[in-house]
Amino acid sequence: MELIVDRLPDGEVSPYLTQELRPGDDLEVRGPFGGWFVWHVGLGGPLQLVAGGSGVVPFLAMLDHHRAAASDVPVRLLYSARSLAEVFRRERLAEPDRDVRVDLALTRDAPPGWTGETGRVDGAVLGRLTFPPEAEPQVFVCGPTGFVDAIASAMIDLGHSSEKIKTERFGATGGT
Repeated sequence: MELIVDRLPDGEVSPYLTQELRPGDDLEVRGPFGGWFVWHVGLGGPLQLVAGGSGVVPFLAMLDHHRAAASDVPVRLLYSARSLAEVFRRERLAEPDRDVRVDLALTRDAPPGWTGETGRVDGAVLGRLTFPPEAEPQVFVCGPTGFVDAIASAMIDLGHSSEKIKTERFGATGGT
């Protein structure tokens, strides 16, 4: 089992997982609690994934499943991160499987010579880099609450059916 943890200084669990937990320690694992935020080959596609920051983590599992099943379902991942250094599993995403396209959008710090997207993901970026509504993709969006709300609304504005859009959001749970 692999855990990917984005440490939030005021988080309830991430400081423990990143600072206290050691190899060999026992953990009790439950979940997932959402249940429907899952894709498997039998659900078909095309599959559109839109991630903000550590919201890419469930999509990494979906890509691993896609690979293990030798699926030919077309997949597009649009992944927004502050900088290239903050892209989770960059080496895995740099070599996508056939039928999988990965696009990165860097919002704060792009390296010299960067030719990919920069700035926040908006309707124009979504229109260029995601499946069009007529392809009837299953759309999964995961990331911080504001990001997820903006992306889901923009996808609907582009003509995607709200019934095809599944969202999972997160945010800091510490002090106010």
